[in-house]
Amino acid sequence: MTNLEIVKSTYEGKTSEENGKNLAQYLALDASWTEAAGFPYGGTYIGLDAITKNVFHRLATEWTEYKFTPEGYVADEDKVVAYGTYSGTYNVTGKYFEARVTHLWRLKNGKIVSFEQFVDSQTVNNVMK
Repeated sequence: MTNLEIVKSTYEGKTSEENGKNLAQYLALDASWTEAAGFPYGGTYIGLDAITKNVFHRLATEWTEYKFTPEGYVADEDKVVAYGTYSGTYNVTGKYFEARVTHLWRLKNGKIVSFEQFVDSQTVNNVMK
């Protein structure tokens, strides 16, 4: 698979479970995952267990229908950029949001070695109040 195909497989599966399996399959053991500063889950996490605990588990339990809808991709050698929109409803407040977002993926030898999120964090934080 190309780097672009690998990244697309983490977004465009038939279910979120399929996307998660694809991510786990292609994620390097020591991959770094950076959620933007100011984002509710901001920070850098290393490895699938830390990423799952600090990001995906929280998104799955604290939000209803939280998702990233990709609009397009840009691929350049070891980097793939995905851009689009986050949306979802925060369970505690019942408030819905949409926020523009970009993800920067870096890959090496067919494995994802890093992920970095760029997002309008204030839009997300506003619905959590």
